[in-house]
Amino acid sequence: QVRLEESGGGLVHPGESLKLSCVSSGSRFSFDNMNWYRQAPGKERELVATVYGSGVTYYTDSVKGRFTISRVMPKNSVYLQMNSLKPEDTAVYYCNANGAYIKGGTYDYWGQGTQVTVSS
Repeated sequence: QVRLEESGGGLVHPGESLKLSCVSSGSRFSFDNMNWYRQAPGKERELVATVYGSGVTYYTDSVKGRFTISRVMPKNSVYLQMNSLKPEDTAVYYCNANGAYIKGGTYDYWGQGTQVTVSS
């Protein structure tokens, strides 16, 4: 059974940094894509950053220049370095892995989430 486990969340002041980690277990192959999502209270879950198997990265506009996503293959670990944090970054952050199986079908795995709170 594949599991994703996030860590590194916490309470910080505006302008400070945090690094989120996501470690996976139970997979016998490298994930195609690894993502970080977040969900703030009363809002829908949104994609924050993606690192594709090719190494190409994507960031939502609100975090460009502040957040950096990276991954370690084939350990299927992904990290999110968050700098210059703002109160609007407050959310539960989720690790996600998705892609396609070689023999057909798709997969979509989620972690349980880690709380990030940015407050003065």
